[in-house]
Amino acid sequence: MSRVVIIGAGVMGLAAAYWAAKSGHQVEVLEAAPEPGGMAGHFDFDGISIERFYHFICRTDYPTFELLKELGIADKLHWRSTSMGLYSEGKLHAWGDPVALLRYPGLNLLQKLRYGLFALVCVRRKSWPALEEESAKEWITDWCGRAVYERLWKPLFDHKFYEYADNISAAWIWTRIHRIGRSRKSMFQEELGYLEGGSITLIDALIDGIEKHRGVVSLGRPADRITVEDGRVTGVQTAAGHVAADAVICTTPTPLVGRLVPDLPEAWRQRFAEIHNIGVICVMFRLRRSVSPHFWVNISEPDIEIPGIIEFSNLRDVGGDTIVYVPYYMPVSNEKFSWPDERLLAEAFDCLRRVNPALTEADIVATKVPRLRYGQPICEPGFAAKIPPVQTPIAGLQIADTCYYYPEDRGVAESVRLGQSMAAAIGEATDVRE
Repeated sequence: MSRVVIIGAGVMGLAAAYWAAKSGHQVEVLEAAPEPGGMAGHFDFDGISIERFYHFICRTDYPTFELLKELGIADKLHWRSTSMGLYSEGKLHAWGDPVALLRYPGLNLLQKLRYGLFALVCVRRKSWPALEEESAKEWITDWCGRAVYERLWKPLFDHKFYEYADNISAAWIWTRIHRIGRSRKSMFQEELGYLEGGSITLIDALIDGIEKHRGVVSLGRPADRITVEDGRVTGVQTAAGHVAADAVICTTPTPLVGRLVPDLPEAWRQRFAEIHNIGVICVMFRLRRSVSPHFWVNISEPDIEIPGIIEFSNLRDVGGDTIVYVPYYMPVSNEKFSWPDERLLAEAFDCLRRVNPALTEADIVATKVPRLRYGQPICEPGFAAKIPPVQTPIAGLQIADTCYYYPEDRGVAESVRLGQSMAAAIGEATDVRE
């Protein structure tokens, strides 16, 4: 069996470590942060343990269900009826089902029929390969008309993707619609899942499983460089010393790969460098009052530069108070990414008060502003051909981050699937020759 080092203790890295350790490999996970979990990691929010970046589970997240069963925590998964809202023209509207669409005053009857057909086809189709080379803007406009795109989709794209908004993969957007659309009790009722205690329940169970199989999870130990000799990986250099390995699985964001693996062929380093990412800031509020009855509310107002809000406590009960995430996605070069917390909190709370004017500052119990420089890959048309293979030309070295989920979006299920796949390929990876 092999000595395996896994870089990154997010769900993908921990899932890979668990399956590798269970297979008998000698496993060590290296994580730069002082706590595990990556984007699913928790913090203490004034007495509530909760994720820095919101997570939810859909009915089609089969890899997640299988792992929960494997770890003996399937009973921690709970389902809840949820709903969507749309804030448009100064009013909060119900959204996300046929009745809400028919009642929405912002579209005429023909536009509603076209949009309803578009949504139905997105949910019912099992594959749509023709979308790979098409932009989401062109695709949605062709199906729904320019007016619908301009009213309902353009604000979301503009305030999430900024300069990339017009060139986002249709295949990527379709899989997002499809996944959510399939997570329903009926055509009229959405249903999402959550883990009792939050994502940390899964993180802790994975770490327990790794340690049960004699693996090690080292926190606060960043990787400086992946070492290579004669075309084969030899380990990972850290400030505390060299960790020898026969196989390395690297789950760090792809923009960091060039620095971490200087021995990669230049053409490969360039491919990784050409994958663009945007950052994310999740402005969080703990409130005494609910903002709306919905789990998520899309924002379609020209003077609000926020694509939507997530009222997480409408999914997972957190003990009576309201937890709201106001996500800002943007290139880190955007000046707003450098705004101080206070300015972001003020803008985000103004948005919440537009949705619910009854809110006052007296309703604020606590706030938090988590930031991440590499929060989301930018997936343009033809993105599948842009992603390098998981197995690199260096024997024993596999590399993958969230862009490898494509055309699926970021989520625990894809982390689990890819982590297990890389663990299974460890023997094959060590036989590769450049």
